[in-house]
Amino acid sequence: MLILHHAPNSRAGRIVWLLEELGLEYELNRMEFHPKALKSEEHRARHPLGRVPVLEDGDVLLYESGAIVEYIIARHSDGALKPAVDSPEFPEYLQWFHYCEGMVMPPVNTIVVQTILLPPERRNDEALSQAQKLLTKAVEPVDEALDGREYLVGDFSGADIMLGHALYMSRRLGCVPEALTNVHRYVERIEQRPAFQTGISA
Repeated sequence: MLILHHAPNSRAGRIVWLLEELGLEYELNRMEFHPKALKSEEHRARHPLGRVPVLEDGDVLLYESGAIVEYIIARHSDGALKPAVDSPEFPEYLQWFHYCEGMVMPPVNTIVVQTILLPPERRNDEALSQAQKLLTKAVEPVDEALDGREYLVGDFSGADIMLGHALYMSRRLGCVPEALTNVHRYVERIEQRPAFQTGISA
């Protein structure tokens, strides 16, 4: 049985979404998004930095969301949600899969820190403004790639789990201009997926 250690409003939601898309059985350990739970000795034994998600699969313990998505697809999807290695779509799949954490999530993290996690007296308006501009710029190439497409690469895939979740968050943060209509339609399409609705509300 797969066990997912999860906290609301975190990257762990994308793992719940993936598990639901694949119809896998799993146990969810819901944790409060608070240092008392995440920095506990028990959870630090799973993740040295006290973060989520963490996946347990028998003797396997993984705590990086991108690695967890790749692992589940490789070992538990029966070939679904990923182009074959020799497919012409495979290189682009890899690009958008990793574009998420490389280009989109760093400014998202800064925005969340500057608007939610830090007390008002410690927030930096310049850092926030710069992160907002970086995030908008990072989303623009995705809008171009989505022109005429329902999903990022062919059929719905792991790249959509990774980058789709990040674009959903970017939109909620108000950093997707109205002119980027392809991204807006894409996120709305993703929001209609029952597995996404389960993942985002877990």
